[in-house]
Amino acid sequence: MKTYHHILTIAGSDSCGGAGIEADIKTISALGCYASVAITAVTAQNTLGVRSICKVTPGVVADQIAAVMDDLHPQAIKVGMVNDAETIRAIATTIRRYPLPPMIIDPVMVSTSGSRLMEPDALSLFQATLLPLSTLLTPNPEAELLAGRPIHGLEDMKAAARQIQRMGPKAVLVKGGHGQGREKTDLLLIDGSFHTFSSATISTRNTHGTGCTLSSAVAAFLAHGLPLDEAVV
Repeated sequence: MKTYHHILTIAGSDSCGGAGIEADIKTISALGCYASVAITAVTAQNTLGVRSICKVTPGVVADQIAAVMDDLHPQAIKVGMVNDAETIRAIATTIRRYPLPPMIIDPVMVSTSGSRLMEPDALSLFQATLLPLSTLLTPNPEAELLAGRPIHGLEDMKAAARQIQRMGPKAVLVKGGHGQGREKTDLLLIDGSFHTFSSATISTRNTHGTGCTLSSAVAAFLAHGLPLDEAVV
């Protein structure tokens, strides 16, 4: 079988299979692409919360990325959970050695269940080294952490998106899944313009891994050749 669309996902492993690397592979495969991986951490978690995290050494993370980039030449990269400063530095340093395809970063700092997944001292390095390399950043509650301000509505989302884009990403998709009300709205800032995507709120507890799935889907559609705004849609 010849594969035409290849995506490298750099993220943590989720033992219950709903998020992280496992969700990425399922999504990428379902959308007709081939997934390769660089695992940054192994987590013991389920839909109720994260019990423990064991990070993969930064050297091994870098070797995984280099092994894929040297041979398989992905058409898009998705970055998910990165737990610590050393791993962030290893990822950024390794990626810079290669021609960079579109890169989607899902800043997994807080899990859907509320667990903190990025060490506090890693945030500034994440902003300085990885954000300038990203084609699209897809924060949810992380938008408040990155922008340093609370978000209560659409105007707050716009202000946060502008502030985050100044850190380097080409485009920012601020997701509204944690908002209240009968309707949820995502906000895309791209090429200086805002685009909103709204739909009725779905009442469900099955939200584990939704951010991983969305960012992987965007990466897959980019690999298929869609422009960024259409890939987000």
